[in-house]
Amino acid sequence: MKNHQSAMKKNLLWLLLAVFALPFQSYSQIMPAPDRKEGEGPYDKLIIRGVTMIDGTGAPPIGPVDIVVQRNKITEIKVVGYPGLPIKEEGRPLAGPNDKVLDLEGHFLLPGFIDMHGHIGGTGQGTPAEYVFKLWMSHGITTVRDPAAGNGLSWVLDHKRKSLANQITAPRLLAYTVFGQGATKPITNAAEARAWVNDNKAKGGDGIKFFGAKPEVMQAALEENKKIGLRSAMHHAQMDVARWNVLHSARAGLTTMEHWYGLPEALFADRTVQDYRLDYNYQNEQHRFGEAGKLWKQAAPPYSEHWNKVMDELLALDFTIDPTFNIYEANRDLMRARRAEWHEQYTLPSLWRFYKPSRESHGSYWFDWTTEEEIQWKENYRLWMTFVNEYKNRGGRVTTGSDSGFIYQLYGFAYIREMELLREAGFHPLEVIRASTLHAAEALGMDKEIGSVEVGKLADFVILEENPIQNLKVLYGTGAIRINDQNEPIRVGGVKYTVKDGIVYDAKKLLQDVKTIVDQHKARENARLTQPGLEY
Repeated sequence: MKNHQSAMKKNLLWLLLAVFALPFQSYSQIMPAPDRKEGEGPYDKLIIRGVTMIDGTGAPPIGPVDIVVQRNKITEIKVVGYPGLPIKEEGRPLAGPNDKVLDLEGHFLLPGFIDMHGHIGGTGQGTPAEYVFKLWMSHGITTVRDPAAGNGLSWVLDHKRKSLANQITAPRLLAYTVFGQGATKPITNAAEARAWVNDNKAKGGDGIKFFGAKPEVMQAALEENKKIGLRSAMHHAQMDVARWNVLHSARAGLTTMEHWYGLPEALFADRTVQDYRLDYNYQNEQHRFGEAGKLWKQAAPPYSEHWNKVMDELLALDFTIDPTFNIYEANRDLMRARRAEWHEQYTLPSLWRFYKPSRESHGSYWFDWTTEEEIQWKENYRLWMTFVNEYKNRGGRVTTGSDSGFIYQLYGFAYIREMELLREAGFHPLEVIRASTLHAAEALGMDKEIGSVEVGKLADFVILEENPIQNLKVLYGTGAIRINDQNEPIRVGGVKYTVKDGIVYDAKKLLQDVKTIVDQHKARENARLTQPGLEY
């Protein structure tokens, strides 16, 4: 009898691992990225003249500034004048006959953005790597943490190597392998957990993405991962969160929590488990996401003793929150997410099919989504955002991640929407930029190389003609709407140049390449975007 129960437990653990990894396993592998044809540079010396700089540290904009880049490093930043006055040439960095000069007076320059939660897509979504990478790069995203290595660790590491060598047009990549990925049997004890963690490092993994396991396994894996110098992320899935929440993870050494699962459970004061509906089934995603919209109401109220106690402990542990607000936005306004203006031109028909209501596709749980669910989720957001904003106010690190490719959220565009939602949560626009740059670099342990515009760091920049501090919408590839002097609506903004490792990319041309890919797919499939249940 005991052996039978033991076997059943092992089979259940293996089943849970398969369930949690299902979205990632089901879409490996996607079409690899082609050799790079885009971008100019790096140059022996590149001078970017006359920009207004937003350096990513939280400092206010300053300009006009000249920035000197040699190959892929920033070597000089010099204030060269005053707003509203002509720039005097004396005292500016000198350009030799073979140096590249970009005269961008009036433009705004920021550090390259970092997406802390960027899946590269898969065959389920039908997304070639070129499509995903160019959507990211056209929105100024120069570094991406892949929290699953869903196309396989070797595939991601190959693209990471090519990106570092700038052989492909892509952000630099970090591979956080799903815990247990590649194991020949379920990981059931501390020794097996430690062995897998060390094997992951030996294979080249940059970190680990956890979903959950029994406490003995989680404790050992997180402790070992921290000991050997790797970082970690975790989606505290409901199947294990009752016995292992965010506080347990943070104490054991988890680097960042993804989304918000596990945090309300740590804030429970009058219960120990979520108040699930009595016919709940985790495999029914309408149940899973519908009930999740009620979860923050079950946590201790904002600024209460227990709420403060949990926050204070996470702060003391230097814990990072990567909320990914955007990925759940359809839950509070399904039509807004489904009808976003960029879908028509930039969403592949295969990805659109992946989004449609389905009992199988992860994140396509619109079986019967009602006004009631949306209202519950709006309150869920209010309480969630209150915690995240106060965490930031007390010195906690919050980062920007998109989790695109699911739930009507499109690569690149969804990242800018995440910035807008951080603003809604209460962040000043400069705090939003810092979450998207320096704080993300700190969370990755890469702040000596990227994350801010400072001498000695890599030349990763976002350059545009509009001021994103005044309106974050100008960062969208489709820009923002404005009325001109002739009383006509026009589009302004969109990233103009994305600079990565000193290579200057025409961001608008990259976005046009994406449209071409989409048009080709539509023509090949004779497809067009239609709304679920409608013929038009």
